[in-house]
Amino acid sequence: MKVILQEEMENVGHIGEMLEVKNGFARNFLLPRGKAIPATTRNLKQLEHAKRLIADKAKKAKSETELFARTLVETPVTITVSAGPDGKLFGSVSGKDIAEALAKQGVELDKRKIVLEHPLKELGSFVLPVKLPNDVTASLTVNVSAAADTSQA
Repeated sequence: MKVILQEEMENVGHIGEMLEVKNGFARNFLLPRGKAIPATTRNLKQLEHAKRLIADKAKKAKSETELFARTLVETPVTITVSAGPDGKLFGSVSGKDIAEALAKQGVELDKRKIVLEHPLKELGSFVLPVKLPNDVTASLTVNVSAAADTSQA
């Protein structure tokens, strides 16, 4: 008997997959529990329609993510921190600091999306990759500059 799976089943198949299974397995297990539906022409057409809708949604979500990635590339972030005379920072710049600086510029980004192997500990300009949903990666420019020191006498 041919059936279309309605949910993921280990050692059987994936959602939306059409399988040829034994009649008893389909009648006694898959169909009564709602794990599969018979592979009729009507159900096959509904499946194809659902696949097209999901593909359209995925395409739209990817285009929105790519638009956000372009916004990130065009928005450099400047972070001002205390630094010593040799350019070493007193502390470091983490993903949280970068996300907060972006939020001040009106761009919301989760700090976990910023790929930062280790916190930034020196002055300069850095290009950091940002992992976004839908397999989109963007580059974010972070400028770390020294704060004007007014405490010297």
